[in-house]
Amino acid sequence: MGDLKKRLRRWLYLAHRWLGILTGLLFATWFVSGVVMMYVGFPRLTDAERRAGLPPIAWDRVAVEPEAALARTGLARGAVRRLELAMLDAEPVWRLTPWEGPHRTLSAADGRAIDIVPAERALAAAAHHPAAVTVTDLGLAARDQWTVPQRFDPLRPFHRIALGDAADTHLYVSAATGEIALDATGHERFWNWFGAVPHWIYFTPLRAQRDLWRDVVLWLSGIGIVGAVTGLVVGVMRVRLRKRYARGKVTPYRGWMAWHHLGGLVAGTTLVTFIVSGWISMNPNRWFSPREPDRAALERYAGPAEPWPDLDRVALAAACPDAREARLARLDGQARVLLACADGRLLPCCGAPPDARRIAAAAARLLPEAAPPVIERLASEDLYWYGHHHARVLPVLRVRFADPSATWFHIDPATGEVLNRTDRSNRIYRWLFNAPHSFDFGPLLRHRPAWDLLLIGLSAGGLLISVTGVVIGWRRLGLTLRQGRLARSPGPGRTVRTVPSRRPSPTAR
Repeated sequence: MGDLKKRLRRWLYLAHRWLGILTGLLFATWFVSGVVMMYVGFPRLTDAERRAGLPPIAWDRVAVEPEAALARTGLARGAVRRLELAMLDAEPVWRLTPWEGPHRTLSAADGRAIDIVPAERALAAAAHHPAAVTVTDLGLAARDQWTVPQRFDPLRPFHRIALGDAADTHLYVSAATGEIALDATGHERFWNWFGAVPHWIYFTPLRAQRDLWRDVVLWLSGIGIVGAVTGLVVGVMRVRLRKRYARGKVTPYRGWMAWHHLGGLVAGTTLVTFIVSGWISMNPNRWFSPREPDRAALERYAGPAEPWPDLDRVALAAACPDAREARLARLDGQARVLLACADGRLLPCCGAPPDARRIAAAAARLLPEAAPPVIERLASEDLYWYGHHHARVLPVLRVRFADPSATWFHIDPATGEVLNRTDRSNRIYRWLFNAPHSFDFGPLLRHRPAWDLLLIGLSAGGLLISVTGVVIGWRRLGLTLRQGRLARSPGPGRTVRTVPSRRPSPTAR
């Protein structure tokens, strides 16, 4: 039994040593890049930013009605997820987003299909952006570092356009539809090479293959978990608080090894927590369901797909004279137009906001097999509806079903839009990933810099373990290589000398 314990202990030490050599630099990169991401996120385009780059809708130029636009594309009414009216430079256009397949764009002035947007027209569209100074065509890009996620696939390729502003903003305009898909400032592009790109292992050739990228991240973080857990176990085994080592020390090590050991004892739990929660973020084995409501639920919520009525241009122009976008929507069978105004408001036109009873009737059809839901109105954020790096709609309706998955939906009472879906698995995910990885608790987020100091302090502890581990691993690797060379090539008249390790034996007392 004693020999078995010694062998198991030896394998534990060896596993931690070589896994540490393999993952130590990756750990250090994760901690540094994580701090960068606290302040600079991956480039993204919010709806408010996208609409700010659009000119007001020229209602007097809109000649094609919604039903005519559908007929010209050949798409069935129920096959279209979103139907929107906006401007492409000086021309009003209909943009159709099907549930499946490429996005469609056609002129709202004469009904012609717009399949290709040339660079000249993309430049003209970009010139409407509020930050535009001197627009410059940077060329066509099918996929680059900032448009690598698959959500951009329906819009590829992109015209990359420099706005010539002080922030060195690059705008990505879809060559297929003319939509503004993304903006990225020079500040974002620079710092993301030290933030999201290494943190998420977001290198373009790898990230372009979503399944491969996901497997790589899962395996690397999984190996990292084993390395971190074995280190925590070894650290606890080697510490002595009562019967101490020579000179009253609690650790048998010196120098970098002592820093690594003591740092691991203090911040080892933090290291394990960050790595495990990061692994969970990749949704291993698809344990957590998607937050996006499914098509069938949204179709039931919208009601029968009746023909769209003609636009009341006078009423629409009066409701929001500077409207940047008009979105057609249905709620409980009632057709509505949602106007996105220049000040960021999303107004239902033309009349009063959706009736609470109509929203309740439509919400009950989201899960018709369940009992009628409980609907509560949230006027402030809570643990499951809160903003961190992006704003949340408030007030919001929470629709709670008593189905086996304990499903909730959040609905904007001002527009009737379904904002998201969350079930029991998503709420568990919130506590397994968001809470231990981002510490996104209301009191901390509302009392910054308390949140900043906590996250930076924890990251510094993890970085201490990682950097000391990298130094120790580098020395161990060099020692192993030197021993190997001496063993293979002793030379004439020379004897092989084994260089002793400075690290005490695992069984030393």
